[in-house]
Amino acid sequence: MIIYLNGQYIEEKDATLSPFDHGFLYGIGVFETFTSLAGQVFLLDWHLERLNQSLRDLCIESTIEKPFVLDIIHTLFNQNQITDGHARIRFNVSAGRGNGFSADPYEEPVVFVMISPFRPESIVDEKQGIILDTRRNTPEGPRRLKSHHYMNNLLAKREVGNDPSVEGIFLTKEDDVAEGITSNLFWRKKDVIYTPSLDTGILNGVTRRYCIETLQASGIPLIEGRYPLSHLFSADEAWMTNSVQGIVPFKNIGDTVLQNHNRTISTKLRTEYTKERLEHKE
Repeated sequence: MIIYLNGQYIEEKDATLSPFDHGFLYGIGVFETFTSLAGQVFLLDWHLERLNQSLRDLCIESTIEKPFVLDIIHTLFNQNQITDGHARIRFNVSAGRGNGFSADPYEEPVVFVMISPFRPESIVDEKQGIILDTRRNTPEGPRRLKSHHYMNNLLAKREVGNDPSVEGIFLTKEDDVAEGITSNLFWRKKDVIYTPSLDTGILNGVTRRYCIETLQASGIPLIEGRYPLSHLFSADEAWMTNSVQGIVPFKNIGDTVLQNHNRTISTKLRTEYTKERLEHKE
């Protein structure tokens, strides 16, 4: 695999990072994961908006511009012979070398991008939701970043295993519903949609934002808040969202079965999202 690393396109085996990089020493770094279909990245502006906000939060003195990102992606398509333009992309910014453990800003970050083939048909049609024993940790700053601090997610992944049809669901330490291991959550009760609010400590996901804005534009009632597990268990339908898999309904959450014929909103959202992602042009 050819990767991008600070201005160079090199074989992954030749890539090196400084052991003094604060992304390694202290976890000071952030990333975005997204897909390209036929060479087009859906909602890239929103990904970069979140990435650049995170860089400011971490005092990493860099702004990632859209033309820069698209140029890297298209070059990696060619270098890796991904001719159909279907790819999964991880765009990573690490702090770079720092002046010991200090409060100084980071002036020489490391940008690392890797790409791999993506098969849209590999996305499962439904998920099993498993309530995790591992609790969602609280953000270390004012908001959760998509950062190198990923141990909480890894512990949860070890709890449920590698089955792609399973998603673990975090609760907060106060027993509120939070989010999936790599996803945000929505559910419907009668005519109202519910989703955990950001003050539960969840990531403000890009596909979460898409769902919220689409529902609001459609005039469908949506409430963000704090909800006990019993509220989720009494849902008529529920679904998860992330930027790789899009919108995927749950067939069950724990022992609670969610009937296929109730998927009125999730099916509509998934159809609309898939259509827009396929038709999107940069």
